[in-house]
Amino acid sequence: MAYVTKYYTADTHFGHQLMLSETACSRPFDDTRAMDEALIANWNDVVKKDDTVYHLGDFSFGLHDGDRVRGIFSRLAGRKFLVLGNHDYKHQNEVHPVIAGLGWEQPPCQQLETNDEGQRVFMSHYACRTWPGIRKNGWHFYGHNHGDLPPLGRSRDVGVDCDDVGFSPRTFKQLTSGMVPEYVA
Repeated sequence: MAYVTKYYTADTHFGHQLMLSETACSRPFDDTRAMDEALIANWNDVVKKDDTVYHLGDFSFGLHDGDRVRGIFSRLAGRKFLVLGNHDYKHQNEVHPVIAGLGWEQPPCQQLETNDEGQRVFMSHYACRTWPGIRKNGWHFYGHNHGDLPPLGRSRDVGVDCDDVGFSPRTFKQLTSGMVPEYVA
């Protein structure tokens, strides 16, 4: 197998009209189709077939159109893992069947850990005040806040709306470059 790169992203909200509104994220697209196509193109510009992508929640919206969601998923390169976000559920504690039925590398889960660049990374959809490994220089990546919650120590939002990600998945090095590495809790 060729060299594999790990990428992180969150809050793509494929098909979600509200993401274009000035009262929400004010994404710079004419409509959701243009937004979806840009997100897919940006993803595939960096992610290769065997790369790993950790999506930290809120993959899509409008899950009643399962064919559209499955079509988008099938066009995205890489081996994909999902940490569940609030829009990935049908009802409380019930993952939406369209989301659950996509070809994730493992069943979607509430939180996940990996090692990247020799560093421990804890992932959840929501920002945490503390996380596994915090006292041992572990990192925490999250979504949900659409770039509105600034990084703190070794914790940061990795969602597509963050100013430094350009609506695209990013690597550990890209996401942590310039961050204060000290323990914060």
